[in-house]
Amino acid sequence: MQTIGKKGELIAKQFLEQKGYEILDQNWRYKQSEIDLIAQHNGLFVFIEVKTRSQTYFGPPESFVTPNQQKAILRAAEQYLIEKEWLGDIRFDVLAIHLHKGKGDVEHFKDAFY
Repeated sequence: MQTIGKKGELIAKQFLEQKGYEILDQNWRYKQSEIDLIAQHNGLFVFIEVKTRSQTYFGPPESFVTPNQQKAILRAAEQYLIEKEWLGDIRFDVLAIHLHKGKGDVEHFKDAFY
């Protein structure tokens, strides 16, 4: 059985690939930080946080990207850029996925933080 998070990441990856994003890495880790998806699109490196929920009682999925999590993603992204020697433009996106009845509705928030 897939976890909700893993199912959401698979939906997110397929969604991005259909939009022309090239997925470079998935679940990339640096120390205690993790970036769900790293993609290249239109000359940018895009760091993507995927938030998946089956219920929205406590708010929409995108509202769960906390300031501390954003800082952790930024630290990991800085390390990734150093390792890849990337000097080009970057962006931080959030993909919010609401699972219901076996399907996932996707909302793509570009330039979601930083």
